[in-house]
Amino acid sequence: MLNEKDIRQLEEKGISRELLLEQINRFKNGFLPLRLDKPATALDGILVPDDAATRKMVTLFDRSGSEYSMLKFVPASGAATRMFKDVFVWLDLLKAGVGADELLQDNREAARFFENIEKLAFWDNLRLVMDKDDLDADHLLESKNYLPILDYLLFDAGLDYASLPKALIAFHQYDGYTRTAMEEHLVEGAFHTVDASEAVRVHFSLSPEHTGKFEHLLNQVREKYENRYSVKYEVAWSVQKSSTDTIAVGLDNLPFRERDGSLLFRPGGHGALIRNLQDLDADIIFIKNIDNVVPDHLKQETIKWKKALGGLLIDRMEEAHKWLRRIDDGVLTLLEYKEALTFAGDQLNIDISLFPENLADGTPVLYNALNRPIRVCGMVKNEGEPGGGPFWIRDAKGSRSLQIVEMSQINLDDPEQKKLVEQATHFNPVDIVCCIKNHNGEFFDLQEFVDPETGFISHKSKDGKALKALELPGLWNGAMAGWNTIFVEVPAITFNPVKTINDLLRNEHQQQ
Repeated sequence: MLNEKDIRQLEEKGISRELLLEQINRFKNGFLPLRLDKPATALDGILVPDDAATRKMVTLFDRSGSEYSMLKFVPASGAATRMFKDVFVWLDLLKAGVGADELLQDNREAARFFENIEKLAFWDNLRLVMDKDDLDADHLLESKNYLPILDYLLFDAGLDYASLPKALIAFHQYDGYTRTAMEEHLVEGAFHTVDASEAVRVHFSLSPEHTGKFEHLLNQVREKYENRYSVKYEVAWSVQKSSTDTIAVGLDNLPFRERDGSLLFRPGGHGALIRNLQDLDADIIFIKNIDNVVPDHLKQETIKWKKALGGLLIDRMEEAHKWLRRIDDGVLTLLEYKEALTFAGDQLNIDISLFPENLADGTPVLYNALNRPIRVCGMVKNEGEPGGGPFWIRDAKGSRSLQIVEMSQINLDDPEQKKLVEQATHFNPVDIVCCIKNHNGEFFDLQEFVDPETGFISHKSKDGKALKALELPGLWNGAMAGWNTIFVEVPAITFNPVKTINDLLRNEHQQQ
């Protein structure tokens, strides 16, 4: 199946022939769906802290957070193409001869966009770049001559937003200036990831083609925000490793080949970022998607809950580490073993029902259960937003665990499983704080906690030919399946994603 050119290609990407064979077998055999036990709900898998408990967590973070090295990890790979998907449809319709009035009448989102475009943060920048070519954006808008406006918005004659990552899109308007999504993350970090030396560490995952423009903007704005917030930014970025790409196959499950005969590999999805996360050096890591930011007047609530989640992580992490050190010292008594079991079950959601009751047999089992990465995940009440949800999962051995589950991982043809999905009350906004070090300060090998059975297969096409693509276990789904997990209900105001261009017209993204 492989020739010498293929073997060289594999070596260049850092992919072994054994791994390639495993991936091809995945296409042949598929993935078994996860078995939902029940949805995680308030007081049954999801903590709902009252005001006093929230203040206590925030206070703990404010008091103890500076004792730990902290970092903000922002997945920001990929272009903003999906954000402008609707805009491309409108552009094609206008080019095909559809009149502006007809477009506005038939397409509610198009009408909303053009009627409110002046409220979008990038409007002034768009006007300026068009003015350089003697085009009056205001006049074009008033006369409903939309084609030039969309051309200058999307392509390299103007702002070139169709080829930029979301990180570099102007999200919010302030008095006299705008902020991109990347800048909003820098500002947010200045309020919850500051260490004792006033350093703010932020790490972005980027696509290789975006690193130059990202660095250029960062160099333009870094000093401004350092002076404004009296901090020092340590900003780094990484790209998805080519060794995490996955082979594409045809419908016959044989490797799909490019026109030049080379093997076609595709990015393995955001689950590949577990390798990027592995390379980060920090005691506490906050994870948040690039498009989930708000203007300054709404940041207070976001910062409060970031600190609350961080304080809860510190509390549970220190308690787990205390018990692990006691076991290392060989001084755990039977009474302490039972106390540690209660902590594991009640505070870390570990299923202790199958644990041995005697000290000699139970201590190694307890140690293995506690000696894992920990994540505290904010969960929002389900109000119709897309996203995976929190569920109790039961594995083949009968043990239960808390997991963030995507719909693609569930057999919705099973009436029982579909009913459990319909009973779900919360969804995942990707608001996570985690610890990837053990009680001795050593990094876990995060690959050991990935569930390889949680990937999925999608259908694509290239050069007019159908193909199948393999998605690795998602970063906060199967890639963290073996982590100890705590879910916390957070208010909806902390979740304000920008999936489409018109999301920026929501009140949460407008100037006060």
